[in-house]
Amino acid sequence: MATRMIPLFPGIRRAPDRVSDSRLAPALRPGPSARPRELGATRLAVPTGLHTGLGCDAVGVPARFGFKILSRLPAKGCVYADADWWWWLVPAGSDHDLSWPMPGCYAPGAEIPDRRPRLIHHPDGTSPYTPPIPLYLLVCQLTGTAPSWTVRQVGSTL
Repeated sequence: MATRMIPLFPGIRRAPDRVSDSRLAPALRPGPSARPRELGATRLAVPTGLHTGLGCDAVGVPARFGFKILSRLPAKGCVYADADWWWWLVPAGSDHDLSWPMPGCYAPGAEIPDRRPRLIHHPDGTSPYTPPIPLYLLVCQLTGTAPSWTVRQVGSTL
């Protein structure tokens, strides 16, 4: 039998009564282990032998976009992944005059939430970087966002 919600005021709904904790199975009862694990931060480690003279930032996207982006990029640097996110190393400052679209995430210093990411793609050359402009355009395309960057006014003395 379905329970019907009766609004108290227009636009406001009352939440159904919660089941008492004593009626829940022991494994489902809230307790210290029921709290979500607080995530710390970790810095993505660049494999030895790769040159990071430009500094390192990271661009993350939800895992559902990972394979699509990886397969479409013309050049690929280091790519890290965990269960929920994929991260690409880009040169530091790759967010200058760019707005990376949601749900993407730009991480200065390649410092990301610690979900134990692992390296899933090692570049062929000595550069750990993925070119940021092709990556930006792919993220925009997959998220349905029009690319946008700030254009500075250039004066002319003619």
